[in-house]
Amino acid sequence: MAISNDDLLKLVKLLPEEAKQSAYDFLKFLTIGHKRPDWDEIDLLETDDIPLSEEEELQMNNNTEFVSWEDAMHELNLPTDIKP
Repeated sequence: MAISNDDLLKLVKLLPEEAKQSAYDFLKFLTIGHKRPDWDEIDLLETDDIPLSEEEELQMNNNTEFVSWEDAMHELNLPTDIKP
């Protein structure tokens, strides 16, 4: 099924303001196709001036690679009384 540009633009116009940057980043990623930058190319990219969110700050300051079940469930807004 082909999606018209008009249909895409209609959806973009409906986006809440706080979702526009994520939508832009994702669409930009999709236009790259399968050519993802390697680490050297990433290192050469200009930094953005968008401050980190509280969640991103927590992730950056977290010294572990482990995410607890409760934290994962909380992040996904799922009930924490469900056991794996």
